[in-house]
Amino acid sequence: MTTETNGTNAPKNGASSLNGTSGHPNGYKLGDFSIDECRPMRVVCIGAGFSGILAGIRFPQKVPNVDLTIYDKNPAIGGTWYNNKYPGLSCDIPAHTYQYAFEDNMEWSAFYAPGPEIREYLERVANKYKVMKYIHLEHELVGAYWQEAESKWRLRVKRPSPNSTPENKQYEEFEDKADVLFTGLGSLARWHWPDIEGLKDFKGCILHSAEWDVTERSWQESVKDWGDKKVGVIGVGSSAIQIVPALQPRVAHLVNFVRSKTWLATPFLEEKMSDLLGRDPAGSYVFTEEDKQRFRDPAFYKKFRHNMEHELNSTYQGTLKGTKVQQMIRAAFTENMRQRLAKKPWITEYLLPDFGVACRRLTPGPGYLEALCEDNVTFEPTHIRRITETGIELVDGKHHDLDIIVCATGFDTSFQYPFPFVGRGGITLREKYTPHPRTYLALCVDGFPNWFQSCGPNSGVYGGSLVAILQQQVDYAVKATLKLQRERLKSMVVKKEAVDDFDEYLEAYFPKTVHTEKCRSWAKMGKDEGRVVGLWPGSSLHCLRAFAHPRWEDFDYQPLDPVKNRFYWLGDGQTYNEKTLTGDRAWYLNPDEVDYPPVPEN
Repeated sequence: MTTETNGTNAPKNGASSLNGTSGHPNGYKLGDFSIDECRPMRVVCIGAGFSGILAGIRFPQKVPNVDLTIYDKNPAIGGTWYNNKYPGLSCDIPAHTYQYAFEDNMEWSAFYAPGPEIREYLERVANKYKVMKYIHLEHELVGAYWQEAESKWRLRVKRPSPNSTPENKQYEEFEDKADVLFTGLGSLARWHWPDIEGLKDFKGCILHSAEWDVTERSWQESVKDWGDKKVGVIGVGSSAIQIVPALQPRVAHLVNFVRSKTWLATPFLEEKMSDLLGRDPAGSYVFTEEDKQRFRDPAFYKKFRHNMEHELNSTYQGTLKGTKVQQMIRAAFTENMRQRLAKKPWITEYLLPDFGVACRRLTPGPGYLEALCEDNVTFEPTHIRRITETGIELVDGKHHDLDIIVCATGFDTSFQYPFPFVGRGGITLREKYTPHPRTYLALCVDGFPNWFQSCGPNSGVYGGSLVAILQQQVDYAVKATLKLQRERLKSMVVKKEAVDDFDEYLEAYFPKTVHTEKCRSWAKMGKDEGRVVGLWPGSSLHCLRAFAHPRWEDFDYQPLDPVKNRFYWLGDGQTYNEKTLTGDRAWYLNPDEVDYPPVPEN
């Protein structure tokens, strides 16, 4: 019996051809692979903070046949929680709302967890889930270039050379390639010195909050000899608000130089914590052994954590202009600040803002206002003219003699990275982010295929857990990688019109919020006015919903194989386990696969 053909190598009746694929009169042949025969995917992640560690968990968990590498420029993991070691460093939202959803910590020592504890938490998570095997420390990304012909990212990475020593650091560069690039570079990771005349003339010790002495095991150890020192702290952002009360009892005199106004919040969720723990709302923020013992009860801990995040996610209305919630919290914060500054009420005139609550980054700042009222602290609202050899001179000619100057002057929040980031056709990210960043849902950028990010422009939130947002951003990148793998695509890139539409949404959204009022804010690239680039356009819960179901129609794709048929990825009509008679061939009955519907009571 012979098979009739129609002038081609493909059998007319659709039977298998000699190479094991089915044919078609037009010459189309099925792929010789199974639908779930997953091709290798090379994924490179930049950064080993909250996002990078999570990427080290989720990519191996969910992407089969993945080859993952995580590069971090620091000698240890932790990201911003490694970089920052300044006095008083702590989380400025309750610790129980600042952890992975799947990894509880029942041993936080305080309501606002100290920075070292957060870093220890991240190290513990990384070790538990065996993430360290993917991480290469002291490996800094110095260039990223999209290679169109290969549809891969070419990465230049700097690392210590083999003959490098701690005393004589030497570096070398090498190249790596990735099918997918995921970056968790952080929005508050690139600090800078203040632009003040004479900064280098000071003969005493000058420090930046983001570059504290990394040779010490603790900040307490680094300031143990400051008891007779006169210390100046420049700034009134979240870092300065933590540094001032930490240093005040440890130095002879402290001067806080403040040029801006800021809101000090009533402690976030303090009343809810007190209610759940049955303690005095005005009590200590340090957890007692009795508190910790209650946290070790899984049922109580689950209830406590859920209630804390429930309350944290109930504050969105406070960011909108003219709402009753905004008016109520403004009145409450005003009264709270006046009470805490009762010993030096004149400070209120210089510190209490005329802009809305949450225009600037909001922090409760336990102990800050109380520290300003102490006898060994001077609150200095007069602007700085210059730094001299012996201290700081103000614009009115007054001079403060100082032994130590601490610059708590913030970060570069322009998202202009200090290395070339080059996309399709030679377009650079710097060009795309000028005059301000333009992204698609804070996740990716047109012209930059196979690149996804966390902690990028417009991904910060007020009134919600940032870690929950980071988890969704990582999951989005994982879903995109799976789509590239499953559908045999060599590239996907968001459409320019989708970026334009998100940009239009941003422009329409923020004017109704307090974020656009006149105040110097990191969310506006450190400016008083202008585009809001640091925050998500909506609540944190709104952000989670937006990321949950990707709109794949907003992307353009290029197939891996030179075949026009969009269903080529269906392969040879079978799964790998069937073809090889290996593995589970009834996986859809497994408990974690079956979606059991609830039985209605009525």
